[in-house]
Amino acid sequence: MERPFVLALDSESLDISLNSAPRTPVPGMIPRAWIVLMLLGGMPSLALMMRMAHLSVDLYGSGAAGFAIAFAALALIRWACRNPSGEAARILGDTAEYFGLFTAISLVGALASYPVAAFSHGFADAALHQVDLILHFRWLFWYELVAAHPVLQIAGRAAYSMIYISPAILLLHLAWTKQRREAHEFLFAIGIAATITLIAFRFMPAVGPFAYLWHGPIPYMPISELWQPQLIPHLRQHTAAPIDPAHLVGLVSAPSFHTAAAVLLIAFAQRQPLLRGPLIAVNIAMLLSTPVEGTHYLSDMLLGALVAFAALSIVARIRHRLTRFPAPELQSAL
Repeated sequence: MERPFVLALDSESLDISLNSAPRTPVPGMIPRAWIVLMLLGGMPSLALMMRMAHLSVDLYGSGAAGFAIAFAALALIRWACRNPSGEAARILGDTAEYFGLFTAISLVGALASYPVAAFSHGFADAALHQVDLILHFRWLFWYELVAAHPVLQIAGRAAYSMIYISPAILLLHLAWTKQRREAHEFLFAIGIAATITLIAFRFMPAVGPFAYLWHGPIPYMPISELWQPQLIPHLRQHTAAPIDPAHLVGLVSAPSFHTAAAVLLIAFAQRQPLLRGPLIAVNIAMLLSTPVEGTHYLSDMLLGALVAFAALSIVARIRHRLTRFPAPELQSAL
């Protein structure tokens, strides 16, 4: 019989126990328990917001089943590797743990964008577009350029979709090289960035420049399509269908979470000599594709970059605090 998953906050590790031998504490490392508590703390808030917004999740569709199977498989791998006998088992266990936490953070954040959109009012496109004009950014020029060149369309779609691949590459590398502190910091930073983005989105919902600026026949449909103007009104009127996790769509326009994620990935890749060049190049490409494929204003992207810098600053302060006040001194210092 599988032993239960136990949340144990002790004075030495402040970590999660899977009934396994404790690991050697890493100086300045954000405890894994904090990441899990961030998730556990967000779930009741998500459930309450969903209830208040009259929203539900389709628990019987293929999407929910797919996520359930994925989480179960990752949990089983992590449990099986709880006492690794070699490097391969340790890498596999750490990878499963990191992938599971990242997927959970992403799923909770994506689901939370629906009730947040339901609680929003009006649209901030006029103000966001005005900022772009002040910055001399012409979104229509970018869109027309991409619409006229199929090669740019293919490259842009591939680059924009790297938001799913780049974190997996980074986390796999961190598991392979035993960089638990870096992995925990990245996961915590992603959680902070998602939280800030959702809070800001409540006050600046937008349909995006594609819906706001383009009128007439559509020569090229970006990945993000026209979800905001089609879905947000239904969410506000409480007429939206149950949410299928297999078809979650991006609702947040400002700040741009794609931009926040790209900046975080660049910052963490910068510390990895083997990944620095490829990951930075890929995420710069993702930033270049975001205005069209994500239908984002430049102002959205600048706000997203600020979100990433805020998350990095918070993580750096926490690392400094944990390094200065390790283990038993931590509770009294905090």
